[in-house]
Amino acid sequence: MRIGILGSGLMGGKLGTLFARAGHDVTFSYSRSEQKLKRLARRAKAKAGTPREAAQCDAVLLAVHWSRVDDALKRAGSLAGKLVITCSMPMNADDTELVVAHTSSGAEKLAKKIPRSRVVAAFGTVPSEVFFAVYAARRKASRPSLVYCGDDRGAKRAAARLIRDVGFDPVDVGPLRMARYTEPFTMLIARLAYEVRGGPELAYRFERRRG
Repeated sequence: MRIGILGSGLMGGKLGTLFARAGHDVTFSYSRSEQKLKRLARRAKAKAGTPREAAQCDAVLLAVHWSRVDDALKRAGSLAGKLVITCSMPMNADDTELVVAHTSSGAEKLAKKIPRSRVVAAFGTVPSEVFFAVYAARRKASRPSLVYCGDDRGAKRAAARLIRDVGFDPVDVGPLRMARYTEPFTMLIARLAYEVRGGPELAYRFERRRG
């Protein structure tokens, strides 16, 4: 799959690198430093390009701060018909609280901004610090879970494939409106990862227990 990365910081940089390692054709874009972008692409054995070039791929990962979403979308141009996976949390400027919650979600707001695209919310519910360790252990029988949601069935199948490719067990929690619950859940994960002893290398797993 050809995957364009809009936002090549911690989340986008690590996920794009793992997508490339899994055999996908990755184009990194939207970085404040052109040199860092090219260096990231070189290390990941991927491409560096413009947001508009990234938007020409089969799927686009949106991994920018909420305050920069509109600018990233403007630079990308049309995303009509594209699978857009968002891990961008609707946070305020100092990342202390959600600016969209309860009656809507960042993912739903995004879908309204790009109504002809197919939005799936995924990857945002785990710290970026755990990605490489999860990928390294991807062949183990027991994988950590990763929740995702969206309204388009085909887009969700493609997103689930990418979730598996980087080492997680995809857990479909339903339509895009379920991001109203997964986004606050991310705040809980962030609390455990960054404010509780133990460090940010944190993942979670859901298991069904019978009998």
